[in-house]
Amino acid sequence: MYEKDGRKYFIVDGHVHFWDGRPSNQANRYGEGFINCFYDYHRNLSPASEVWTLEEFWRQSEERILHDLFEVGYVDRAIFQPTYLTEFFVDGFNTTEQDGALAEKHPDRFIVNGSWDPRDGELGLARLEALARRWNLRGVKLYTAEWKGGSKGWKLSDPWAYRYLDKCQELGIRNIHVHKGPTIYPLNRDAFDVADVDDAASAFPGLTFIVEHCGLPRLEDFCWIATQEPNVYAGIAVALPFIHTRPRYFAQVIGELLYWLDENRITFASDYAIWTPKWLIERFVDFQIPEDMRGEYGELTFEVKRKILGLNAARLYDIKVPPELDVADAHAGSDRPIGSA
Repeated sequence: MYEKDGRKYFIVDGHVHFWDGRPSNQANRYGEGFINCFYDYHRNLSPASEVWTLEEFWRQSEERILHDLFEVGYVDRAIFQPTYLTEFFVDGFNTTEQDGALAEKHPDRFIVNGSWDPRDGELGLARLEALARRWNLRGVKLYTAEWKGGSKGWKLSDPWAYRYLDKCQELGIRNIHVHKGPTIYPLNRDAFDVADVDDAASAFPGLTFIVEHCGLPRLEDFCWIATQEPNVYAGIAVALPFIHTRPRYFAQVIGELLYWLDENRITFASDYAIWTPKWLIERFVDFQIPEDMRGEYGELTFEVKRKILGLNAARLYDIKVPPELDVADAHAGSDRPIGSA
């Protein structure tokens, strides 16, 4: 939990990993390139005091994860989001099984999500059901640009993807996290396009689609979709570190999200271990939209920050929040999004 100026914030880090990017797990040059690309994001968008060596970045110990997230990072609950990448890493990069082993040891700290790939067909549906039973899944993380054999991506609007979304509804998995953000070497940029979110969100109104990285660099496309689809949320991992390197750009991103979505559909995430939550949370709590931009975007109030930092994700995952830290209107926006009926 974070406290500043007598105000407390319940923190849910909605996007963390327990990955293995070591050379011994890299299957080929693409695995090496992938973790190096992650490291470039870490190095270029972090304060100098928060930059790790590449060797530190390859893999974090259980002790370090607990320290970075909970001992000094203010996080109350963290949600593991798997990224398998079995074409690039021998044992997978960040699997539900890896995450789940740590979550089982610390059930009061972690929530573990699953994953699926529609190209796995019937066998994948059976595996999803097994994962759901084994880990009591409440969410999945989807990576539409992941390579598989000769395929370099898929879409949420694909017929087999609909089969998997149907299965999620059947299994009670209601939170669908989708990576729709900057490209990562060697994945294809177009495979992260946000257009298929519109199709799936309309077809499955009972599911919640949390678009990780809020569609960057396609922020405008994402916002026009999200304002029409009340079950589409914005995760601000990757966007948030610009609070350090380009604060006016971050002000524009968060301002656009608040204008189109309102404060109840935006979720915080550090994207650990690309970044650590401590400095991101401290900077966000202290951040204010520049005065010359407030006529268009307004201000970031304490209540808005508290929702983004934890209350919105807590609602999605039924995480109990101390009553004194909740916000009375966290369950509904004060204004109806543009274009809604």
